[in-house]
Amino acid sequence: MIRHSATLAINEKLQAKRAAGEQVLHLGFGEAGLPVLPEVRDVLAGAAHRNEYGAVVGSAEARQAAAGYFSRRGLPTEADDIVLAPGSKALLFGLLAVLPGDVVLPQPSWVSYAAQAALLGRRVLGVPVPESAGGVPDPERLDRALTGARKDGAEPGVLILTVPDNPTGTLAGAELVKEVCAVAGAHGLTVLSDEIYRDLVHDSAEVHSPAAELPEHTVVTAGLSKNMALGGYRIGFARVPRPEQRAALVGVASEVWSSLPAPMQEVAAYVLAEPPEVRAHIDASRALHAAVARAVHAEFTAAGADCRAPQAGFYLYPDLEPLRAKGFTTGAQLAEHLLDRHGVGVLAGAEFGDDPAALRFRVATSLLYGDDAEQRWSALRSPDPVTLPWIARSLGHLRDALSAVLDGE
Repeated sequence: MIRHSATLAINEKLQAKRAAGEQVLHLGFGEAGLPVLPEVRDVLAGAAHRNEYGAVVGSAEARQAAAGYFSRRGLPTEADDIVLAPGSKALLFGLLAVLPGDVVLPQPSWVSYAAQAALLGRRVLGVPVPESAGGVPDPERLDRALTGARKDGAEPGVLILTVPDNPTGTLAGAELVKEVCAVAGAHGLTVLSDEIYRDLVHDSAEVHSPAAELPEHTVVTAGLSKNMALGGYRIGFARVPRPEQRAALVGVASEVWSSLPAPMQEVAAYVLAEPPEVRAHIDASRALHAAVARAVHAEFTAAGADCRAPQAGFYLYPDLEPLRAKGFTTGAQLAEHLLDRHGVGVLAGAEFGDDPAALRFRVATSLLYGDDAEQRWSALRSPDPVTLPWIARSLGHLRDALSAVLDGE
């Protein structure tokens, strides 16, 4: 039986604690935590009358806009290469359903990849990520693992990469992506590149898509839940260059979700055309994510955690190995203690395929921006958001909790 998604489950648990009047620091769920751009809201309102079914692949306008989105990012794309869906998660599942072979995952990786593979009865081969960044497996270990798996009777067929990464909040550099793709190509794998965070790279680093290395053997998925904070709108899109793969995906889509709702097609067409107000909104979001993630990173490193510096999105992946001396033996035990004793909600690394004994967990910083739209707009517009009272209080809550755990409380 497939369990309730760990990310959704912890979000519901923390929401229930808040509703019961408990003070909690919500670091467990990767919701972008920002208000809807007014122009997007207006597009949706104007499309509210659209109650007809649309084409399974998406409207011509939305697909053309998505093709332009990818083309402006160095991946020449035609509208016919695009499939839209109610969320990138649905697309990922549909693609895993039609792409042959066992699934190869970096460890750690987002919780739903392995769960979707299990739903489809696929074997999963996990390969640890290198020290430099998450989202991609270590190239040498990948090569050895693939060779060994085939000798053991497995049939690796799909390699999932996350560029930039959830859960580590890092970005694999171009050379690392090239090395991984060279291994994937040599072993005949299809690369499924999840690039939903690519617009949220904090500094000037460029995202090097696997599609630039293996253009005919890479499918790219993305969506609007992270860059535009439209998680509840459920808008996903995929770049599928091979016609036979696209046709197979459309077959699954036609039997499972039919089409992206027509009002959301209009939102997608508007946002993916990237008018100035959309670009400005994403720029402000990126700056806010970076500022708060860096502040939270500083709190963990001050407490003695080993943690990669955040490079994209709103995640951190601290390792609190020093706390093993305090009697903690698993990441789940530490996460439970932080929540039950100190009101800090995080998600243990074991949920992402990590070693259960490791004292690692994912931290999502994006729900610290405020409890209502007014606070979130203030955070988005602030030149120094970490000094805002509600964000400063959250940082203080985390600081006090970590200090207490280090003191054995």
